[in-house]
Amino acid sequence: MSLHSDTSEDLSRNSAEMGLLPPINFVDDKYPYCIVWTPIPVLTWFFPFIGHMGIAMSNGVIRDFAGPYFVSEDNMGFGRPTRYLRLHPANAFGGSQNWDESVIKASATYGARMHNLFCDNCHSHVGLALALMRYKEYSNWNMVVLAFWMFFRGKYVGVRGFIKTWLPFLIILTICALVAVYSKWTI
Repeated sequence: MSLHSDTSEDLSRNSAEMGLLPPINFVDDKYPYCIVWTPIPVLTWFFPFIGHMGIAMSNGVIRDFAGPYFVSEDNMGFGRPTRYLRLHPANAFGGSQNWDESVIKASATYGARMHNLFCDNCHSHVGLALALMRYKEYSNWNMVVLAFWMFFRGKYVGVRGFIKTWLPFLIILTICALVAVYSKWTI
């Protein structure tokens, strides 16, 4: 019998500290050290850069500020992630241990807050977690920075994620173009 036995979470943290990140499990929606994003029906159809955001812990469990006084765990408020942005715990002050502690603290803070679509929302929750861990030595993460970061640097979980994000917008754009062309011909 060994005096020291590592749990899978300890092994995950240790390998992350050495530069190796645990694998993403797309089937079970486990995204260790990632920011995840999913479209918000109707809103994202018109503005594809606006969506719902969460942050995953070292074990891949996603936490997201899903509504007033509620931080969801492993059940995102608007469905499965369609995009993700892989981060590295080495860029967080205190590494993997502080990563999880910061996500837990941000979740506790937002679990006691009223949700506001325009100024205190899921992006703010993720921003607070990143600010608490001083990710990349930056402490002023906000929803605008995160929205642009995810829009330009985020990866799709697959073809399904791309289609779920862009198809409704393209349908609306096509309808608007057809209406504009049709109304021009009838005048």
